[in-house]
Amino acid sequence: MSYFKIFAIALLSVFLVACQGNTIPDPEPTDTTYGSDDGADTSGTGGDGLGAGEFFDDTVEALGTVIYFDFDSSEVRAQDQDLVAGHAIQLNDNSFANVRLEGHADERGSREYNIGLGERRAQAVRQMLMIQGVKASQIQTVSFGEERAVALGSSESDYAQNRRVEIKYTN
Repeated sequence: MSYFKIFAIALLSVFLVACQGNTIPDPEPTDTTYGSDDGADTSGTGGDGLGAGEFFDDTVEALGTVIYFDFDSSEVRAQDQDLVAGHAIQLNDNSFANVRLEGHADERGSREYNIGLGERRAQAVRQMLMIQGVKASQIQTVSFGEERAVALGSSESDYAQNRRVEIKYTN
């Protein structure tokens, strides 16, 4: 084998290894097995269901936590602007509270396009919150594209349920 072929194979191997690090991690891993059964409580809050880093308040639940979007749009609809304003008030009143805005899209379009669309939707909600005084440090955005559908059908009503941004409070 010539030196050129060996060099080309080595260069290709280095390139493939470097590309492996470009994956997007899942922010909520599903593996919760810890391998230890010593009787310790690993739920974080004594098993009352509020572990998992989520912050829940009756006011937040009453507001609603899902903002829906029109087809192929990242513009917050007029009927959802009051919902965003309510969350802005909640975040301004509680400077310790943080939110994660999770952008989603329906299954139409390529994976890459839907990831981008979910990100644009989350950024639109983020921008509205920041205009109303919420600090950027309180807001995190993530896009799941079409990967976390809530409705698995192929009707227009199913698609409409999947075009959304979910507001998740974290501490």
